[in-house]
Amino acid sequence: MKATGFNHVSVVAHDLERSVRFYTEVFGMEKIPTYTFAFPVQYLRLGDLQLHLFQRDAPPPAYAHLAVDVDDFEAAYERARDLAILDADSFNSDIYELPDGTVQMYVRDPSGNLVEVDWPDVTTLDRSVLPELRKLADDVPQTEEGLRSTLYLQRA
Repeated sequence: MKATGFNHVSVVAHDLERSVRFYTEVFGMEKIPTYTFAFPVQYLRLGDLQLHLFQRDAPPPAYAHLAVDVDDFEAAYERARDLAILDADSFNSDIYELPDGTVQMYVRDPSGNLVEVDWPDVTTLDRSVLPELRKLADDVPQTEEGLRSTLYLQRA
């Protein structure tokens, strides 16, 4: 037996309505029909995958996160900055250029869940819009394997 793919990711939502608004308004996710559980739950669609929000009184994990692609990274950065949700504490910077030229930005949702926002090609971005953009290799020396890594398997 082996797994064949990812189906969904689940995260804690302290205030379900607020979390649903965040993911639908900031990331354009779509509310979809949801099973009825013993506590409030809402499923959201993102492409062919789902994000499940569970209203529970539990702390979010400190470093575990979900990662999403966006269609306009600069707009996502500006929105995150305006909402004051950028997270520089978890990985020592809120935005990194990785050795393969991909870009990661870290934000926190209303319940404190860490969300990584990814972009495939730093050369398509206007660095003047992204003043915090740092190279991961400048902060953390990369191994040979690190230099061969990629977020996007289709590019490998």
